[in-house]
Amino acid sequence: MTTVIPAWLTAARKKLSTLEAPGAANNPTIMGWAKRLGTKVLGMIYNADSVPWCGVFVAACMQEAGLPSAPIAVRASAWATYGQRLRFERLSPGAILVFQRPGGGHVGFYVGEDATAFHVLGGNQGNAVSIMRIAKDRCIAARWPTGEPVIGGPVRLAQSGAPLSRDEA
Repeated sequence: MTTVIPAWLTAARKKLSTLEAPGAANNPTIMGWAKRLGTKVLGMIYNADSVPWCGVFVAACMQEAGLPSAPIAVRASAWATYGQRLRFERLSPGAILVFQRPGGGHVGFYVGEDATAFHVLGGNQGNAVSIMRIAKDRCIAARWPTGEPVIGGPVRLAQSGAPLSRDEA
């Protein structure tokens, strides 16, 4: 059986291990995503990778797949109304998950789940593009691009020893 992976999730996977630059430096890859997206998509002038960039990451992946972004895409919470609502029991790899966190929000892509956490491929997770476990009770929205078919369903994973993420900024 062949699994169909949405184009935006394929774009996201290619970015795994991209790191935020330490200190005052900026990673030119992350800054390139922001430049290609522009202020109209991001809703602000984005000039430092020290500014939370999970929304920039999601928007860059959607753009590479030829899909629109959420308005003010730099804000994680803007993705909570993007596209169409997806019920949690219908999650499929590539679903856009929006989370609450201290000081703001977080957005990333569903790749699977265990009993207590979603496994999320996202940007600005430990200052990198990575896959992290985020508690299910922090998730406030699951979305899917309008007009794109939802292929597949939930991916059940064994609970790993990896800790739950507490703050993705």
